[in-house]
Amino acid sequence: MPSGEYARYVALGDSQTEGMGDGDDTVGLCGFADRLAEHLAAVNPGVRYANLAVRGRTAGQVRTEQLGPALALRPDLATVVAGVNDLLRPRFDAAEAAGHLEEMFAALTAAGTHVVTLTFPDFGKIAPLARPIRSRVFDLNTRIRAAAARHGVTVAETDRHAVTTDPRLWTADRLHASSLGHERIAAALAQALRLPGSDDAWTRPLPPQRVATGWHAAGAELRWAATFLGPWLGRRLRGRSSGDGRTAKRPRLLPVSATADSSAGTGRREGP
Repeated sequence: MPSGEYARYVALGDSQTEGMGDGDDTVGLCGFADRLAEHLAAVNPGVRYANLAVRGRTAGQVRTEQLGPALALRPDLATVVAGVNDLLRPRFDAAEAAGHLEEMFAALTAAGTHVVTLTFPDFGKIAPLARPIRSRVFDLNTRIRAAAARHGVTVAETDRHAVTTDPRLWTADRLHASSLGHERIAAALAQALRLPGSDDAWTRPLPPQRVATGWHAAGAELRWAATFLGPWLGRRLRGRSSGDGRTAKRPRLLPVSATADSSAGTGRREGP
């Protein structure tokens, strides 16, 4: 199949793939998967797109809940991006998380699907209080690359570019990409897939900005921990997730408009 002329694109994953940080639940979420679908539609206006991602899901939950429905849609292209919710849990097993990803890689590629995934940036540079999990990120990235190589999966190496840890590519919670971040992720995936019109512009740094230091930086970290990290940990300790009771926003393959307004997105939840 010529590069970019995919007919059925299915996205599997968690909140990043769902689009959190790019829009909201009132106006609708966009996200990198919706934006990649628009890249694809610019090449092939007939492409159809489904997004099975649900926020809060671990790699194992993505495999259990989304792989079967994805295979049933018979995609010729799929993005599989999961593992961050595993990284942040107190008990993290890199081999287990990567194993779930590899099972999805294996099943989808065996069905004739071109799979693309990505590596994760150094979260310790995004949120200094997250530095203790840096080794987890590096370990998972290494395992993702190895699993992808075994199954012919395309990898967008987002972790190898300093711009991916620029605060402007992240929302205030530092867990979800901002609209600009989602735009860059979509561009990275498009380049990895060698879509016509794609290039390495997504790797270029943003203009310099003033960075908080000293007490200002420390205060910002404490506010972040109280506002975002604390509540997140509290939900986990209670066995709850932000995705409880939620379903995929776009479970069926639907047409994508190549001229869709990215601020509105192509993946709003169907029905009430």
